Amino acid sequence: FRQLSIFQRAPDMLQMDTQEQQGLNNSDNGKSRSFLKVTLGRDITKLKQDMVERTPRWEEKKEQKKMMKPVARVEEAKENMAVKLPPRSEGIKKTTVKPAPTVQGNKAKTAVRPASGVEEAKEKTIVKQLPRAEEAKEKTTVKPTSGVKGARENNRSKDQIKPKEPSAPVKTVTSVPRAAAVTEKKKLRAADFKSEPRWDFEDKYLLDNSSPPSTCSESVKAKAAKSDWLRDLFLPNIMLFTDNRYFSDSEWDRLEHFAPPYGFMELNYSLVKEVMSLLPPKPHQQLLLADSNSSTPSCISCAVVGNGGILNNSGMGQEIDSHDYVFRVSGAVIKGYEKDVGTKTSFYGFTAFSLVSSLQILGHRGFSHIPRGKHVRYIHFLEGTRDYEWLKALLLNKNIRKGFLDEYGQKPRERFDEDFTMDKYLVVHPDFLRYMKNRFLKSETLEKPYWRLYRPTTGAFLLLTALHLCDQVSAYGYITEGHEKYSDHYYDKDWKRLIFYTNHDFNLEKRVWKKLHDENIMKLYQRS
Repeated sequence: FRQLSIFQRAPDMLQMDTQEQQGLNNSDNGKSRSFLKVTLGRDITKLKQDMVERTPRWEEKKEQKKMMKPVARVEEAKENMAVKLPPRSEGIKKTTVKPAPTVQGNKAKTAVRPASGVEEAKEKTIVKQLPRAEEAKEKTTVKPTSGVKGARENNRSKDQIKPKEPSAPVKTVTSVPRAAAVTEKKKLRAADFKSEPRWDFEDKYLLDNSSPPSTCSESVKAKAAKSDWLRDLFLPNIMLFTDNRYFSDSEWDRLEHFAPPYGFMELNYSLVKEVMSLLPPKPHQQLLLADSNSSTPSCISCAVVGNGGILNNSGMGQEIDSHDYVFRVSGAVIKGYEKDVGTKTSFYGFTAFSLVSSLQILGHRGFSHIPRGKHVRYIHFLEGTRDYEWLKALLLNKNIRKGFLDEYGQKPRERFDEDFTMDKYLVVHPDFLRYMKNRFLKSETLEKPYWRLYRPTTGAFLLLTALHLCDQVSAYGYITEGHEKYSDHYYDKDWKRLIFYTNHDFNLEKRVWKKLHDENIMKLYQRS
């Protein structure tokens, strides 16, 4: 994980929460380095990110299948033959390029773009890459034209292929500058956008139609359907969790347009593919409805417990434990605060960083291990490369790769019970994370040059997840009006002011929770 450096040029400083910071997607697999500097000047905020990518080169013998009709007289020699494609040839048939298999570490696509002037010609060139031959009979040299445009953002790149020298007589085919050139699609990078990019499929998500419907007439879903505000926002059947059925090359191409945690931009293809392949299928998205054994109409109640100081001396512990399910997040300290926060845990939500850092920082406060037990399920919000590396080590029961949270402990599996199984482990789908951000927590920060810093808090993600799983939801320990009167966390020994860091938008979250409460969609614990 790369360090984030914040520099101050004026009295103001752009701050990022080190405890709850969920760093940028640092997809550094040894071949790239990313440095993000955010500087606030007098009235100007600048974001600079330098990325150096090293594109792998490979050499491979290839045979080109050429389909041409004679256009002009061709001089033939016994050992060498040169064929030049004249401008505006009418005889050349349509050509296609079949890209080589995806190369680890650089999962870009191969595309064919015409050089300048080719638009006027009716012909197109097709080059089909054949499997490697045991003995090459031809030496083929393709010279791409200069100035060929690459991917969507007009990035320029060239794909140069240099086959090995054959021992047989040589035929040389040289394409003239006006011929089609093989180019490599430039990978999308967050640094190339001055604000969060928008795509025409930005607000389209995978849906699930296999889960049973709720039998509760006063459920969140039923109330949302009647709400003028939520009717067109709330998707009751959106895909919540991902597994090995929901990853493919086409899904990679789609989600590569979105920066983590909302997609795969700048992540390593091989790493993501391996992790996704190891996630076992989940029989139901609406797992609480599926678990319900009641044949009569009933409502599933859930308490979502944040870590806000408003819970200190609240006496809400018994009320919290009275719910059917209790959700807790990150540094969920219980020991010594049972009367205020209860003791029951059904779901524990976290990112890899929030989990390991909470254990390290709050170990002496009684949070020596994450919630455990046969009835506890885990909800993992993947925010970037370090989460995929951490999850890979957990799935394989191995030590985590050096440089990815290994300083907090070598083996992620040691954080869980000995009888831990993946059927209790839920990985949130990037579509659902993007949906929560787009429709409920779309901060103005996303329009700034430092847009990449922002994401909703882990507690916000957990509360919105519960609103899509449960019939009735009560939120405790979340930011409310008058939060200034309370310490940052309920377990703080000394009073600490809640700091509004740049990577979160607490004011936005406060407004959303209040509106959900006022619309009677959920109950928000508030103190007068």
